[in-house]
Amino acid sequence: MGTVWELDFYSRPILDENNKKLWEVLICESPLDIKQNPDSLFKYSQFCSNKTVNSIWLREAIEKAIASAPSRPKKIRFFRRQMNNMIVKACEDAGITANPSRRTYALNQWIEQRMADFYPQEPGYDPAAAISSSVQYPAMNAIPLPDAVRGDKGDKWAFVSLEASALEEMDEWDVGFGEAFPLQMARVSPETRIPGLIFFSPRALPLAGWMSGLEMGFLQFESGTFPRVRLETGASDSWILANLTNPQTIAEAKGFEEAKKKAGGLHFLAIQSNPESESFAGFWLLLEKGSLTAAKI
Repeated sequence: MGTVWELDFYSRPILDENNKKLWEVLICESPLDIKQNPDSLFKYSQFCSNKTVNSIWLREAIEKAIASAPSRPKKIRFFRRQMNNMIVKACEDAGITANPSRRTYALNQWIEQRMADFYPQEPGYDPAAAISSSVQYPAMNAIPLPDAVRGDKGDKWAFVSLEASALEEMDEWDVGFGEAFPLQMARVSPETRIPGLIFFSPRALPLAGWMSGLEMGFLQFESGTFPRVRLETGASDSWILANLTNPQTIAEAKGFEEAKKKAGGLHFLAIQSNPESESFAGFWLLLEKGSLTAAKI
């Protein structure tokens, strides 16, 4: 996959000499491996006057980050949709693809840490400006997966769970497509049961390959008239993975959500050709943390 970065560019709860909020760009490396050390991730920050908030300044900041980084990123993820045009323009001018994404786990935690420990120590910190609602976007209507990646005779699925300690060996598994991150980021104990959904399909590899092009967010059970399990991707895209048609599967889906809460939002999606397979066409470690609650700025 190459190096992936996560980026946020927005105002912070710090006032300048003109009583205006300072802006700041935060850039950090996306962890892609289960055994990667979170403390080793590349990070870059730079404050910006509200008078120079534009794509030119942001491009220059990205280029400064590139110059100081161990490797150039292949793509940059960002979660703030209201900054979409400026971020995409700056990244494109720097020669990098920018993707709206809810998979900005490391960035969200870094923002949370700065809100608690860094910004309050800065001159001009304004506690009132630090109190704001979470970033929330309206949910999109879920749509079916493309016919081209679905099995002709229908696909099957099952809710399962693994101990967190078992996931530590993920880098030794036979996985075609996927992505992980260090379990330390989820703050779970080794014995915590991590829920997941395994999708069985005769077109497992094409399906996993197609999903690898998405910004994988999280799985979520949707109750209501038509109960189903959704795959949330990008900034607000939603896909129907499984329709729940009987009380048993609905009960299992509710159990999945409860287990996910107990695991701090940690869960996984796996794709196999059949239940007897010893390899995975796809395996993604996922994390749901509400509506980007770490980004309260």
